[in-house]
Amino acid sequence: MEIGATALRARAENDPEFSVSSPTHTRRPRYPGNNPRRFHDKYKELNPEQYASDVQKIVDAGKTPAGSHLPIMVDEVLACLRPTAGEVAVDCTLGGGGHARAILERLQPGGRLVGLDVDPLELPRTEARLRAAGFGPETFAAHHGNFAGLPQALAAHGLATADLILADLGVSSMQIDNPDRGFSYKGVGPLDLRMNPSRGESGAQLLARINEEALAELLRENADEPHADLIAGILKTQPVQTTHALERLVRVGVSNARPGIPNADVRMSVRRTLQALRIAVNDEFAVLDSLLRSLPHCLSPGGRVAILTFHSGEDRRVKKAFAAGFQEGWYAERADAVIRPAMTETRANRRASAAKLRWAVRGTG
Repeated sequence: MEIGATALRARAENDPEFSVSSPTHTRRPRYPGNNPRRFHDKYKELNPEQYASDVQKIVDAGKTPAGSHLPIMVDEVLACLRPTAGEVAVDCTLGGGGHARAILERLQPGGRLVGLDVDPLELPRTEARLRAAGFGPETFAAHHGNFAGLPQALAAHGLATADLILADLGVSSMQIDNPDRGFSYKGVGPLDLRMNPSRGESGAQLLARINEEALAELLRENADEPHADLIAGILKTQPVQTTHALERLVRVGVSNARPGIPNADVRMSVRRTLQALRIAVNDEFAVLDSLLRSLPHCLSPGGRVAILTFHSGEDRRVKKAFAAGFQEGWYAERADAVIRPAMTETRANRRASAAKLRWAVRGTG
């Protein structure tokens, strides 16, 4: 006979030896609309292993799931690097591990890959994914650090050179989507912009420190911003602590000062401003220059290098370095023209649209 809830409570009150334990059911919070809008509430996208079919629907719709990264131009990268079983590879920007996994599969049996990443938050997650995919320590090694220290990273893993080296200079979707990182104004978050949040000054601190003239030059140099002087003056009128505050100041300020400017151009100025600050906060051009100088010495004879860039400042540096290396005899071959993603990829992944791929082959002498 089933005992009612009232009888159970009465017995529990009169008999100290008797207890009733019933698990508490916690309902998922209700969200306006069909899906949660805030990044941290996207429980399906943030747990792709548990909700694989739901996440695949998002990918099939041509969108990038929140907190996930779709590797860009994988086939083109593989065609440039030509990974072969038994070779040694370095992924200088491990990110979500998409490129690394595709390369690792082609290095077997006997090959190995060292994956570098400066982000201490994403590196262990990616390492765990690659371990779960079957790549043990003898095959894959994760290394915390940026690629300016490529020679030291190789030495730390008992290597002098590598047969193939990849650098994807784009910001990963895990960083862009998470408002806590401050890489995008689409979510409310601090104006941080650091690849390694535990080191250096944030974007907000940089804005507070730099003077108006230097800020305008930074916007021109790092992002080719046509309204650099105007935006620098706007951003120095008050402290800017969040991505939303920066977006609002630039959007309203440029619109008011340039009547008739298309909204799309205003949004581009906001994006370029964030880009310029991010490059400065992470010293990205200096780090890239260090990598480009060390590459010929880190490649084995006949070794291949491929670099994905996402704005003109990066691409100019890579193009010039490969051309100079070719003239000096370091490289036996180099890309005659930049390689762009196929239209089918840019339709499926809008974040691929700005990508440019260049490659070079180390001489055998």
